[in-house]
Amino acid sequence: MSNPLEPLIHHVTNTAYGNLPVDAIRAAKIFLLDTFSCGLAGSGEPSADATLAAAHMWGTGSQSRVWGRSDTLPPPSAAAVNAYQIHCLEYDCVHEGGVLHPMSSLMAALMAEVDRQHFLGIPVSGQQLIAAVAMGIDVSCSIALASTGPMRFFRPASIGGFGATAACAKLRNFSFEQTLNAVGLQYGQTSGNMQAHVEGTKLLGLQVGFAARGGITSCDLAEKGIEGPKDVLTGMYGYLVLCEREYDIEPVWAEIGKVYRLTQVGHKPFPAGRLTHYVIDAIQILQGDHGFTANDIEKVTAWIPPLAYRLVGRPDIPTPSPSYARLCLPFVAATTICTGNVIPSDFEDDALIRKETHNIAAKIEVIEDDNPDPNAFGPQTVELRLKGGAVFRITIDKAIGDPDKPLSRDRQIEKFWRCWEASANKMPSKNGEALVKIIDNLEDVPDTSELTQLMSP
Repeated sequence: MSNPLEPLIHHVTNTAYGNLPVDAIRAAKIFLLDTFSCGLAGSGEPSADATLAAAHMWGTGSQSRVWGRSDTLPPPSAAAVNAYQIHCLEYDCVHEGGVLHPMSSLMAALMAEVDRQHFLGIPVSGQQLIAAVAMGIDVSCSIALASTGPMRFFRPASIGGFGATAACAKLRNFSFEQTLNAVGLQYGQTSGNMQAHVEGTKLLGLQVGFAARGGITSCDLAEKGIEGPKDVLTGMYGYLVLCEREYDIEPVWAEIGKVYRLTQVGHKPFPAGRLTHYVIDAIQILQGDHGFTANDIEKVTAWIPPLAYRLVGRPDIPTPSPSYARLCLPFVAATTICTGNVIPSDFEDDALIRKETHNIAAKIEVIEDDNPDPNAFGPQTVELRLKGGAVFRITIDKAIGDPDKPLSRDRQIEKFWRCWEASANKMPSKNGEALVKIIDNLEDVPDTSELTQLMSP
């Protein structure tokens, strides 16, 4: 295959809404609502204020809205802020096979673009939006799935930017050449280091914002005739060669146009790293079956794959930052044992230094298993030993929220309202009700800027 990006771009430019299967359309609507939910909740995260304040320093504009706020910004800046809000709580949906949050940068860029098109008097229909989402997801997830080695860069940012760019190009009805140039230009803006993940800093979510901003600016440049490099995946210094190093394109590319990656995206019912969800699921099942409390725990052991061990097997520390705690399996597991659940407030203020949580975390041992797949999330096994001598053990092959173990509609809506209430600005419940209804019937909507209007106070 001389340039594997070309068949992927042909897929983007030649696929219309009418070509999409029903299950892909349904998934698009489900994860639009979920992504909006995460962005609204993230607007209430303290550092979102600082991010927004910085964005106002980059220029003023009234074209694109910031979700959950009354602010408007130029499209690239709005995309950056909204993407940060989507990812900063670690609540956003995931494509496990690609180790990727595929909707975060993509939806932030797309909706900023939708607002701009509305401002220019060119409304984007629901069908156009769904098609753009599907194509952007196919681009990012296909590239991520081609990697066969351990993750070296933060794919929600590095690869997510390619998806955001392709989706915006689709929305602008770019030609093949324009789309190819735009994706090449995005490669020049690619960022996403894992050091931010290791240290649990706010840069992690900001990198997703950079990818969203890049998606718009890459399309702006391509629209004005700026040429980008073409062989950006497998060229001498292409992304897969330079950043992933180990890859196999053929089996993934053979599914282009046959498998729509939206159908492989899963929910995150808990605001913590997805790799912690298996253990949360296991503990909740065991608590439900056996009724133990934190006071009963003598020891907890979790056997997890190498990827999980590397990303969330970090030690508990006495005063973690919210970002560190969300990616710390001992802290998340201890929170589940102590409270029975994991919710956004578990990573705020006093909850982060709660003595009971850290006492239980000290009893949790995390062991790397021998799973040969460097990108595997599961299975994960949890063993709980109680003070009375009882031992309970369970293996979770797929965590709740996986497409094969989907979140119920009731739990999806419950998450939406929890996030709605956590927004930086309180908005009428009738707006939330309208948002849900419009997304349910998105294919019939003539102007999707109505979605962001409903998320602005």
